[in-house]
Amino acid sequence: MLDSETKVKIDSARDILVGKVPDPKSQVEQITIALIYKFMDDMDRQSEEMDGKVTFFTGEFKKYRWSNLLDKRLGGHERLLLYAEGIEKMNVNKNIPQLFRDIFKGVFLPYRDPETLNLFLKEIAGFSYDHSERLGDAFEYLLSVLGTQGDAGQFRTPRHIIDFIVAVVDPKKNETVLDPACGTAGFLISAFKHILKGNENLTPDERARLMTNFRGYDIAPDMVRLSRANLYLHGFPNPVIHEYDTLTSEERWDERCDVIMANPPFMSPKGGIRPHNRFSIKAKRSEVLFVDYIAEHLNPSGRAGIIVPEGIIFQSQNAYKALRKMLVENYLWPWSACPPACSTPIPASRPASCSSTGTSPGERMRCCS
Repeated sequence: MLDSETKVKIDSARDILVGKVPDPKSQVEQITIALIYKFMDDMDRQSEEMDGKVTFFTGEFKKYRWSNLLDKRLGGHERLLLYAEGIEKMNVNKNIPQLFRDIFKGVFLPYRDPETLNLFLKEIAGFSYDHSERLGDAFEYLLSVLGTQGDAGQFRTPRHIIDFIVAVVDPKKNETVLDPACGTAGFLISAFKHILKGNENLTPDERARLMTNFRGYDIAPDMVRLSRANLYLHGFPNPVIHEYDTLTSEERWDERCDVIMANPPFMSPKGGIRPHNRFSIKAKRSEVLFVDYIAEHLNPSGRAGIIVPEGIIFQSQNAYKALRKMLVENYLWPWSACPPACSTPIPASRPASCSSTGTSPGERMRCCS
């Protein structure tokens, strides 16, 4: 649960940026970069306190340490130039993990007002690094300020919808999980929490193996950066998020997963999508192609939870009809395959009523709702 003090700090950091960085996504990115920057220095400082060595800010990068940025002897313009130079060069810092270099790739300071930066860095200085759930919750709250729709038709999925879909699909600790349009990794985080809740006694080795089961794709570099940061702040040391065009690239076509969950972007550009020729359904609409992709990339016993526009069910064009035919004949579970306890449909809004039969709520909802 996000504590009120952390929430106030995040809101304050955003308020400082609003006048200079009006786009919410850019605000989130600037706060993300600043947090990761400071957390690297926190880890270096912790190492020093334990008689270890500085790892990240060494050699030519030593001058960019957070403590140097906040040196009161620096003038406002000097601090601004030092910070701007630091974040722009950090992606070539060989001392930091590839994850961090990827997060800093292509970033820059979008304003040149020393007073704004002074206030902003002072606010960020109030955060401290750890791997606690509180920090992950704080970042989730930060991501919630993103606009409802992006340039490519992305919609931020409400948390309760994500959690519901995850509960219905019910991923297990030994299953691989994919979101082929992951955005800020909301489905992956929720699936991870769901598995941990059902497996409270995991050993450190089991938990480490569990984290290797999750991966995501996104076409937008800024979303890839945010999702990697989100997973890292939820305890993933090496999150597997690929910058990848799910509909037009073939490099990962042969990969399969046990569980796929997604709220894909359903805005098709003028003229439609131009997919490669390995899709079963010949279409140019993104919603058709994404559903086709997800169905075709499940393992034989796999299952998926997808948010789709109503056109998937009601549109009469050939591609939509072909998709429905493919799903009904090859991918949807027939009613006869459901557990006997599912003979009476149960509303999805009342999953608790499933518990009286001994069948897991997630399994019964898949059949009955």
